[in-house]
Amino acid sequence: MLDKKLIEDIIMAALSSGGDFAEVFVEDKYNTGITMIGGKVDRSISGRDFGVGIRIFKGLNSVYAYTNQHSREALIDTAVNASKAIQGAGRDIILNFTKYDYKNINPIKYFPNKVTKNKKVDVMREANEAANNYHDSISQVTIGYLDEDQKILVANSDGRFAEDKRVRSRISIQSIASKGSEMQTGTYNPGAHMGFEFFNKIDVKEYAKESSRIATTMLDAKPCPSGKFPVIIDNEFGGVIFHEACGHGLEATSVAKGNSVFADKIGEKVASYVVTAIDDGTIPNAWGSSNIDDEGEPTKKNVLIENGILKGYMIDKLNSRRMKMDVTGSARRQSYKFAPTSRMTNTYIAAGKSTPEEIISNTEFGIYAKYMGGGSVDPSTGDFNFAVMEGYLVKNGKIDKPLRGATLIGNGPSILHKIDMVGNNLDHGQGMCGSVSGAIPANVGQPMIRVNEITVGGRNGDE
Repeated sequence: MLDKKLIEDIIMAALSSGGDFAEVFVEDKYNTGITMIGGKVDRSISGRDFGVGIRIFKGLNSVYAYTNQHSREALIDTAVNASKAIQGAGRDIILNFTKYDYKNINPIKYFPNKVTKNKKVDVMREANEAANNYHDSISQVTIGYLDEDQKILVANSDGRFAEDKRVRSRISIQSIASKGSEMQTGTYNPGAHMGFEFFNKIDVKEYAKESSRIATTMLDAKPCPSGKFPVIIDNEFGGVIFHEACGHGLEATSVAKGNSVFADKIGEKVASYVVTAIDDGTIPNAWGSSNIDDEGEPTKKNVLIENGILKGYMIDKLNSRRMKMDVTGSARRQSYKFAPTSRMTNTYIAAGKSTPEEIISNTEFGIYAKYMGGGSVDPSTGDFNFAVMEGYLVKNGKIDKPLRGATLIGNGPSILHKIDMVGNNLDHGQGMCGSVSGAIPANVGQPMIRVNEITVGGRNGDE
């Protein structure tokens, strides 16, 4: 990507005005995005993005600059100009890079750039046909295909020199069911840190049918009652509530500045004793996994909460200085255009001991959220508002009629104390997480859980 001598010179130029740490991040990424609407390809874009980011620290101050120019002159100029924001005398250092070697946890069988676009479109057509033919009420199906092949190199003035190759593939399926003026939507968006072999591993037709099943089921659903009820949240993408309402509050990005309700609470009880929460960037071929983070540190399995007790945070290099705590392999960024900061990878509530059947049968009355939709969160407080894409009434320990229009309203840290049952059926869903260092692939996950009380917003106050 760039030779070591040039990287050395960039780092020396970055430290020329008094910085105490400098880092070079090099990225070379190919990606393909295809959209199909109504069985026809509506858009197809492939591209390459190459660039270099240069970061400088002095104490707790940080400067970041980037360029897509790769000539020696342009890179040295970018480093020198960035260094001018740091006031002080330059210092002489002797760089001695040590290359970080690791066992690759994300093996790739079929690299996307070796697969023809026709084969990619064939997968989309399979999904479109299965979703469209599920039921007569399906009025529109949209399929999205994504793959990316990213190579990175990270080197810094501490001697770190590390490279990684990340390949991800994903398909997004959206089905719309219509009856008269009424419309309902179902979606499914599986993805993995894998090449084209991902589409041999999964059954895209079944995912497509599930997308349409959600839409058609909700088309005939009754309005959800409003009030405070026990709520059962199913596994997989149900973990989005923990991710958004609690996970961001455990990132050093918020904690180091005191903008998190979890700041200075390590060792304290922050959740029910049945809750253990983990962020693990080392799950083989998982959507949010990588061999190293975007600072060149090895990714880790970080236990955040164990049996209700706060055990740790996700910490990047700059915030480790602020917090006087070790890095956790959690630094991530969308691309070379963003400075890295602490971010989630594959974040989940660990499996418990209850079966899904036990959780449902022990709930006399409540709401069952089978699939979660979108929502909004205030990361400084954990206050959230999430739509339920597919929901049901629970009555006398059994799943009853489908409900639509349900919204879960609450506070993440408060909800953690109200989780009283955790299932044994852990599974993960895939999403894109946005924050100050851009949009990144992130897994969310959990088994089925029951919260003994959440405020549910519905269309009326009747059962």
